[in-house]
Amino acid sequence: MMNKSQNIQYREATPSDIDALLVLEQKVVEAERPFNQQISESGVTYYDLSALIANESAMLLVGEYQTEIIATGYIDIRQSKASLKHDKHGYLGFMYVEPEFRGQCVNKAIMDNLIHWAKERNIRDFYLDVYAENSAAIKAYEKAGFQSSLIEMQLTI
Repeated sequence: MMNKSQNIQYREATPSDIDALLVLEQKVVEAERPFNQQISESGVTYYDLSALIANESAMLLVGEYQTEIIATGYIDIRQSKASLKHDKHGYLGFMYVEPEFRGQCVNKAIMDNLIHWAKERNIRDFYLDVYAENSAAIKAYEKAGFQSSLIEMQLTI
């Protein structure tokens, strides 16, 4: 497999990217469906992409290869729970890399860029959600320094 990662440009998403981002959002939904049988079969959207792009407390980053968006991720600076030592934290989401680019540190580059952006805004604590059975994603996040801290439990009756 040829390493294409050195030819990927990383940039902030713009409103003109929304159509391509909507396609990738559906790929995220499809990738997560095996881990959660409660995800609806149709009409699923996770993100308000226009609001995310316009939000000054967030950054939606894209990885672009030959003018095609092949990777995404965002960070949103959020208010932390009152019980925590930090007032605000960075929440990462919409982490996606096209299959042919996986294993080439693209996800790490996206996370590094997002975390750097947040650190410039004095954010030092970061969170993300991942399905417990998604071992590939967990491994990638652990490589980036994340540790498991909370397990969400679910009951469907």
